[in-house]
Amino acid sequence: MGGNRPIKFRILEILLDGKEYWNYEIVSKIQEEYGMNSAYGRDSINFDIIELASGGMLKDVEQKIDEEGIYKKEFLLHKYVITDFGRSRGSDACLRNL
Repeated sequence: MGGNRPIKFRILEILLDGKEYWNYEIVSKIQEEYGMNSAYGRDSINFDIIELASGGMLKDVEQKIDEEGIYKKEFLLHKYVITDFGRSRGSDACLRNL
């Protein structure tokens, strides 16, 4: 999946299952699908997630410090879930790009 659709649409599509995901879980999936394996790619994808959250499409439900360096050592990790607004926009986006 992914690779040929806008990244933000793919992020919403991943979260449409209603489960909670840490930002690093979403980022690593998108990096793999889109071949964005650099630090710049990682940070760009994370910024897309932040934009979706600030737009009300994702809700930040938990935070913790990355003490192990899973994403970026000493970086604040966020766990997200899709909102009803994000679900409606994500469903629309997925249907439009089939």
